[in-house]
Amino acid sequence: MYTQMSDETRKRIMGSIHGKGTKLENRVSRELWRRGGRFRKNVRSLYGTPDIAIQKYKVVIFIDSCFWHACELHGTLPNKNQLFWINKFNRNKEHDQEVTDYYHRKGWHIYRVWEHDLNRDFYGTVDRLEKSILDIKKEF
Repeated sequence: MYTQMSDETRKRIMGSIHGKGTKLENRVSRELWRRGGRFRKNVRSLYGTPDIAIQKYKVVIFIDSCFWHACELHGTLPNKNQLFWINKFNRNKEHDQEVTDYYHRKGWHIYRVWEHDLNRDFYGTVDRLEKSILDIKKEF
């Protein structure tokens, strides 16, 4: 739903959105931690700054929001400055692909979790992440 507001107000709101430590990322990390998972959050020394990383097992997890990562199902294009947003979202998608390719080349396990998957079935999505991590641990 679109709310009418001044350009200055919208700019302030958009500028206050930070790319790490979002409510969704915190919820996922708290649940994985509660289940015994041990990891680091927002590891800046790793390419792409994964939301969750288990370096020992070469696992990185990215929680992708439908808005910022231009979800085909739920991503929306703001009405103002559409050319800016189209370019921004295209750059974001290109960067996501570069990061994914990088970790695949390095032999890492990369998981990209969509916001809509977590909203639709939070515990089921976390169950699948947990199972994947446990399977990887068995290899070591």
